[in-house]
Amino acid sequence: MNMEAKRSALVVGATGFIGAELVKLLCNSEEYELVKMIVRRPGTYSHPKIEVLVRDFDKIMQEDIGEVQDVFCCLGTTIKKAGSREAFQKVDFEYPRTIAALAKKQKVEHFIIITAIGANEKSWSHYNRVKGMIESELIALDFPQLSILRPSLLTGNREEFRLGEKVGEIILKMLNPVLVGSARKYRSISGEQVAFAMKAIALHSKEQKVTIYTSDEIAKFSPL
Repeated sequence: MNMEAKRSALVVGATGFIGAELVKLLCNSEEYELVKMIVRRPGTYSHPKIEVLVRDFDKIMQEDIGEVQDVFCCLGTTIKKAGSREAFQKVDFEYPRTIAALAKKQKVEHFIIITAIGANEKSWSHYNRVKGMIESELIALDFPQLSILRPSLLTGNREEFRLGEKVGEIILKMLNPVLVGSARKYRSISGEQVAFAMKAIALHSKEQKVTIYTSDEIAKFSPL
């Protein structure tokens, strides 16, 4: 019989590509007794462990975070899908920053977020610059533990079709075998692998205070 204390988690971005898979993994894990989801609209997946909070992301409050040990931030969009740079920055920077600040006040033990392989607040790319900005903000909050996942191109079945990413996926799948050494971090990786790694990192990784994982390191956690 497992006598260890059960954990509670909050997943933000729980109806997205990776978030939806992560929620299923957490619900099917004996280590978690509660999986909270903050969503703009209810999803279709249900489970006895799930607590759904339908919220306007501009009005999230501290009590919405609750008493959880782990916060998983799977929020993410593209400039094209968001409609503008400002709208993209709200989803990928402002919302995660607000949620993280509230989580810090709630004394959350571990904050886990997905950014991108090119994250750098000094990047010429607006996308990568915003990803780097949120990383810096999270590091400054000084969580007991912060894990940042920087996957390369994500593969898998998305709800929306993205032609550019689909073409890139095909190309990178061909290149993956020749990307060796330090170039392994540019290998494409499936959304399922990233979700599995997020759960494994929350449960088993007790490394330094801030840890950054690239695609090659993320893949080591996955049974796929």
